[in-house]
Amino acid sequence: MNQAASQTLTAWIDGIGLIAPGLPDWATASAVLRGEQALVAAPTVLPVPTSLPSAERRRASRVIKLTLGVGLEAVAHAQANVSTLATVFSASGADGHNCHAICEQLATNDRQISPTRFHNSVHNAAAGYWGIATRAMAPCQVLCAFDASFGAGLIDALGQVVLDRQPTLLIAYDSEYPEPLRAKRDTPDCGGVALLLSPERGPHSLACIQVSPTTTATQTMGEPTLETLRQQIPALRALPLLRALAKGSTETVVLDYLAPMQLQVEVSL
Repeated sequence: MNQAASQTLTAWIDGIGLIAPGLPDWATASAVLRGEQALVAAPTVLPVPTSLPSAERRRASRVIKLTLGVGLEAVAHAQANVSTLATVFSASGADGHNCHAICEQLATNDRQISPTRFHNSVHNAAAGYWGIATRAMAPCQVLCAFDASFGAGLIDALGQVVLDRQPTLLIAYDSEYPEPLRAKRDTPDCGGVALLLSPERGPHSLACIQVSPTTTATQTMGEPTLETLRQQIPALRALPLLRALAKGSTETVVLDYLAPMQLQVEVSL
């Protein structure tokens, strides 16, 4: 095996989920990405997490609603058994609102943090709520790589698909920060994407992807509103790949990773 082949990770995409500003689901997003309709600016709409028990539903943050929404949409498209899927959760900073609330509390004389705030503050909170909602017992990874978090999550998920030969659900997501943190981290709204990756082609497979490292310049969106989303919400660094999937086209895209390395993704049907 040559060196280039040994650095290539291959999987089939069986399902997609997406929630972002102006893009409430994959059906809407795919039409926008194909150029069939314009992106209409609007706040992110988060679904009610009906799969959670009532007590956990009341505690669910925006991040929990986001990750459950995109993850379950991808699983539904693939008609997969959610309880058996390995998962990878990847976020640049996780729950911005919860971080803000804890910082506010710590800045007062009363530094007692509520237990709910505390258990929602950890980076794997979304993965925990996912397990409660789906009763999944399969392996779960949670990671962070700042603006390269989508790429890092994609590599981790592909590694499991290739090595363990098991379907793996990638959920990449980000949340906005209120001021004053927003002045340092200007993510305008929450957004996330989920990809269900499988080692073999199945009845619901949409495309095959082959991912390898490259130093080629990152591919941008061209359309200004979509490019702004790609730049401002780290999980949406996936947009060039999602556009190729929406169009059903065979092409090669380049996604952001840890500079100077980027990720080359060959999409084939």
